[in-house]
Amino acid sequence: MTPSTNPTRRATRTGPFPRALGCAESTPRYPGGPPHPALRVDEPGELIAALPAMLGFVPERSLVVAVLHEVAGGAAEAIEAVVRFDLDVATDIRLLDEFAACLGSICLREEATGVLAVFVEDRAEFEGEEVARTAELIDVLAQDGIAVRGVWSVPAIAAGERYRSVFGVVGTGMVADPTSSIVAVSQVLEGKQIRGSRQEMTALLVPDDLLCARVRAQLAPADARYRGGLAAATRAGSAIAYQRRALEWVLWQIADTASGAPRAARELARLAATLRDRPIRDAVYGLAVGDHAEAAERLWAQLARATPGADRAEAAALLGFSAYLRGDGPFAGVALAAAVEADPEHAMAVLLETSLQTGLRPERLRGLALCGHRIAADLGVGIGPITR
Repeated sequence: MTPSTNPTRRATRTGPFPRALGCAESTPRYPGGPPHPALRVDEPGELIAALPAMLGFVPERSLVVAVLHEVAGGAAEAIEAVVRFDLDVATDIRLLDEFAACLGSICLREEATGVLAVFVEDRAEFEGEEVARTAELIDVLAQDGIAVRGVWSVPAIAAGERYRSVFGVVGTGMVADPTSSIVAVSQVLEGKQIRGSRQEMTALLVPDDLLCARVRAQLAPADARYRGGLAAATRAGSAIAYQRRALEWVLWQIADTASGAPRAARELARLAATLRDRPIRDAVYGLAVGDHAEAAERLWAQLARATPGADRAEAAALLGFSAYLRGDGPFAGVALAAAVEADPEHAMAVLLETSLQTGLRPERLRGLALCGHRIAADLGVGIGPITR
């Protein structure tokens, strides 16, 4: 029942929609930079085809809601965020109350003017249930003054699938090819990945039991070496120099990961031990807004698969934070859920997951990354320019 929230490209509505959609970046990738060229979706089939690009994966058995916000002085509306709810866990229609409450809080925060909803449901036993779900959704959102402008149902998001209107717009139609939608092409040209399913994301964080065993065998000695070295450096008055070298070693690991080489168990154990030192851990949060973010994410994913407990939570939280800041809400949700599951007491993971679930905008968390840059600078290490 956890929503996947993804700030995405705005889309202006025209044609069969109640009012006209244009597209601009709702959360600029480069702060202060120019907006992206406008994109348009002209009818429901195009909107449905664009959802995988907006979410970053092809949704199945989901309720996907586009949150609308006025632009151009109220002359048009834009998709400000896309929220996905998992219908696989919602066999009881009463759970839609919780969906609507969560969605309502996001809409109020975004000062939404309305929503568009799409049920992606292939199970015959639920055919027709969308009408009842829609009625309940309308009732709950209406209490907050949020209008449901249109609701459609489709068994799958694929070229040629037939969608039907549940509310707001009469008729049916065909879904356009999701791989060639203008939004998908735009995302791919920007280097963003569109995964075939949510399972592809969760697979990236499935623990590697064999590697975990090898890392676990070396983790205690690695931690003892790091702590012993830091204690000796502190006695000698050179703790900052010791941590500087440790952070530089982490950055070297990230640079080497960019070449595609997986880390050995010994390196992963040393990395986990190093990240237990809070200044080092806090400093690498700054990588999320720089050119090394993608390589860092690969390393955090490797470490999350190779460690249990608090160390897995640390790596998954770093991964989730980086994905969150680049606007990949669904993958951030997967990573942060893995972090909280590994260590329910991990304060940063809990904070980030709560922020994501309540629809907090990525730019509101940039301060954490900027703080990481300052900590690295205090250690005498530059972690690269801020480019995101």
